Amino acid sequence: MNTSKAPIAYQTRLNRVIDHIYDHLDDDIRFDDLAEIACLSPWHWHRVYTAMRGETITETIRRLRLSRAAERLANSDLALDAIARRAGYSSADAFGRAFKDAYGKSPADYRESGSHAAFRAALLAEDGAGFPVSMETLAPIRCVSIAHAGSYMQIDRAMGRLFSALAAQDAVAPDRRMMAVFYDDPDLVPVEDLRSRACSPVADGVALAPPIEEAMLRGGLYARLRYQGPYADMKGAYRWLLGVWLPQSGHEPDDAPMFEAYLNSPQQVAPNALVTDIHLPLRAS
Repeated sequence: MNTSKAPIAYQTRLNRVIDHIYDHLDDDIRFDDLAEIACLSPWHWHRVYTAMRGETITETIRRLRLSRAAERLANSDLALDAIARRAGYSSADAFGRAFKDAYGKSPADYRESGSHAAFRAALLAEDGAGFPVSMETLAPIRCVSIAHAGSYMQIDRAMGRLFSALAAQDAVAPDRRMMAVFYDDPDLVPVEDLRSRACSPVADGVALAPPIEEAMLRGGLYARLRYQGPYADMKGAYRWLLGVWLPQSGHEPDDAPMFEAYLNSPQQVAPNALVTDIHLPLRAS
């Protein structure tokens, strides 16, 4: 085997595992099946996965299922027991304990008083000063990127592919900055047709090789909303920023997509400690 291609081969195998998990979060996920999908020995595949991904497969599945459950709690009226079943828990009590361990609140409390609730209240009150928004002028940002189609809640699926590809090419930047660009309105476009792109800034002159592509983030004036909390709650932040702050600000949005910059990672901190800068492009006055 050509050892120069070995890391790429292993990353490709583990990407297939992640794809299978995302596509079967509602199903019973058997570790033996994942070993077959990875085309690795059932005796060793999980140690390979943990070493390369920085978390166990059980932690990955639990994190993704609870994140999707949080999104359903924040943005739907689905009953708690149904959300528990779809998250893979046989009882509401077991789901409640696991959810509270991860999110610091019971599912019912989270639905009523998560960070999305504060944005919802500010939206209803038309409180344009409810959250701090700063104005920034940015230079164009050259990024390495990989496209994603589907739920914006799964952009980390593309982010994992991006950094796997960068690692295989020995091109991960020391600061490993994570960003994402979102091209469609999730209230207008069907989930399966949503387009986005996982990005990471890269210096000019750095060569790119497939599957990595170049993406240029527009330079110019932006409104930046710093959001702290679970990604599942960010829909409320967007609605407040666009529906209350923007009309009251006196600014006009520019013809360019919004992007997010992630200041930490769900593999590193609890969901409530995640920090994301939401950037809204504005026309220069």
